[in-house]
Amino acid sequence: MANTKTEQLKRVLKPVHLWAIAVGLVISGEYFGWNFGWKVSGTIGFLIATVVITIMYITFIFSYTELTAAIPHAGGAFAYAYRAMGPFGGLIAGYATLIDFLFATPAIAIALGTYLNFLWPFIPPLYSALFFNVVFIVINYLGVKESAIFSVFVTVLAVAELLLFMGIVSPHFKMANFMSHPMPFGWSGVFAALPYAVWFYLAIEGVAMVAEEVKEPEKNIPKGYISALGTLIVLAFGVMILTGGITDWHKLSDVSDPLPEAIRFALGNQSNLTRIFAGIGLFGLIASFHGTILASSRQVFAMARSGYMPRFLSRLSHRFKTPHWALVAGGLISFIALFTGKADQIVYISVMGAVLMYMLSMVSLFILRKKEAGLERPFKAPVYPLFPAIALIICAVTFFAMIWFYPVLALGFFAGLVVVIAIFMLMGKHKIKIIDDVLLETAEVITSAAK
Repeated sequence: MANTKTEQLKRVLKPVHLWAIAVGLVISGEYFGWNFGWKVSGTIGFLIATVVITIMYITFIFSYTELTAAIPHAGGAFAYAYRAMGPFGGLIAGYATLIDFLFATPAIAIALGTYLNFLWPFIPPLYSALFFNVVFIVINYLGVKESAIFSVFVTVLAVAELLLFMGIVSPHFKMANFMSHPMPFGWSGVFAALPYAVWFYLAIEGVAMVAEEVKEPEKNIPKGYISALGTLIVLAFGVMILTGGITDWHKLSDVSDPLPEAIRFALGNQSNLTRIFAGIGLFGLIASFHGTILASSRQVFAMARSGYMPRFLSRLSHRFKTPHWALVAGGLISFIALFTGKADQIVYISVMGAVLMYMLSMVSLFILRKKEAGLERPFKAPVYPLFPAIALIICAVTFFAMIWFYPVLALGFFAGLVVVIAIFMLMGKHKIKIIDDVLLETAEVITSAAK
């Protein structure tokens, strides 16, 4: 047996912090990434894909919140799958979650570099991306409460900017543009576009990674998730529809800065608003970039604490109580991805990790309902078992579509998983029971708090 008792993270976060972290994690998805879906589906095809994925996220979040509130563990899906399915379930869920957040970070960094290059062409996008990696690792090192306050600030600015964007471009919207070649690839294009529609909401589940740092998690986590999801749904549909009617959507389907480009088409190259918007557009990308670094570091920390990764990655800074080595490890992976991948490929790999993690989480929910019927559940998934079943089915269809339409990248994803499983077995980790005071005692803590 392995005793993994360590220092504990500080519980300082409130609902407003959770809303800011959740929206901040995702909001870059409204700024870029989703538009790659137009390439494979057209405007109406992508709209249909987005409706399907929105239904998936509504049912998923209401179901996932049950797990997060009942088991507030920094490992998120890793902890739920371990508890439900044992070591291999935990390993696969942990791998999927790491891929989700560790690859979302460099994808957003590329967009940050592109936005800066739009403003100042003499700044190479890659150098900007590397610079932001270093700066936000330092910010996250300084403390979770300080990071959360920063998240509130930049997230409010990012939401306000998207509302401003919709106000600026709405007078220039033309239905003829939006309906031009609406489904050039038919229904197959809808399936191919599902991964890019996920980008509108991907990483909202990252709130689970800070669950150990939330005050009264049984009450505050549901508030944070639900308010964030409502905000994101309004922004996603507003941005997508209005942008699609500004010009020939083909011109915006393969760029990393679609919103400034849309304003440029609407107002002209000489408009000061184009540059101003690109400048403040950095806030949305910064909010997500900051949030994904926060979430990925907590995932690395939790898996290392449980013995699934090198132990030193679970060490906390004595002064700030933040997992500094986990932050550095995530930064190194982001650096490597920036030098080796393209934005749309990195987005795809991140989404594949997320969708697999969603599937395992829903399976864990079903198992734990039977395996641990007595577990204190401060929040229960509504319309059970329908909601988690709908989420699981749509996730499975999306996952199959990703394998079908992008087999080479899928092969790389599964090759990485095979290597991880092989190392796991060779080290004998599958034979060691985790003694994780947070993972195994959380139910008792929540029960005591409820009483």
